Amino acid sequence: MEYKIIGDNLQMVVTKLFSGEMIYAEAGAMIYMSADMQMNTKAKGGILKGIKRKVTGESFFMTEFTPGGGEGVVSLAGNVPGRIRDIKLDNSEFIAQKDAFLCSESGVDLDIAFTKKIGAGLFGGEGFVLQKLSGNGTAFIHACGDFVDMDLSEGESIKVDTGCVVGFDSTVKYDITKAGNVKSMIFGGEGFFLTTLTGPGHIILQSMTIANLAAALRPYIPSSGTSGSTSSGISVGPIRLGA
Repeated sequence: MEYKIIGDNLQMVVTKLFSGEMIYAEAGAMIYMSADMQMNTKAKGGILKGIKRKVTGESFFMTEFTPGGGEGVVSLAGNVPGRIRDIKLDNSEFIAQKDAFLCSESGVDLDIAFTKKIGAGLFGGEGFVLQKLSGNGTAFIHACGDFVDMDLSEGESIKVDTGCVVGFDSTVKYDITKAGNVKSMIFGGEGFFLTTLTGPGHIILQSMTIANLAAALRPYIPSSGTSGSTSSGISVGPIRLGA
């Protein structure tokens, strides 16, 4: 497989598959494909794997793409403004936030991973269930905003805003901690808890979450029954002409 990630903050991955190769993707991710590309929708891994995918925010059915001739092209993208990252696996594992999976080569297995501590699951921003990518091959994940990559050494820790963790190597420990004192927790604007990641391993963070994006756009979305509005979100009443 050959591939290229194109775009800035609305990225897509363009893959070129050769005879005998196959990639599978979340339902609805395909943007375009060559005429000889064959598309097959199935509950990959059976009913149990399909249910597991639903738990992590993915679709029950996955779509497989295989070139019908010698080679073919298929392009895929995520459903939110953001970026795409390739994850190369060599008999290794990578843990990602739920619904981060976009597509992967057939040698990569998509499964669920449970947070090891109840506190991290309740307050860590990702819930109890995360996605686990394992096996051999290249997988692609997507998330909102821009990405920040860091390599943590043995015992090195970093505190991250809840929900801003895109993914990390399976060697990285995931936990939560209080966001300062009571005053900071109530008035600091960062919530009550922060996520703590401890090395060794590689981590990927995101600059924007879907929840924060939705909250920023909410004041500009007209409510039902509004007679009119300007682009700034200011309500405009009816205009009458004449005396």
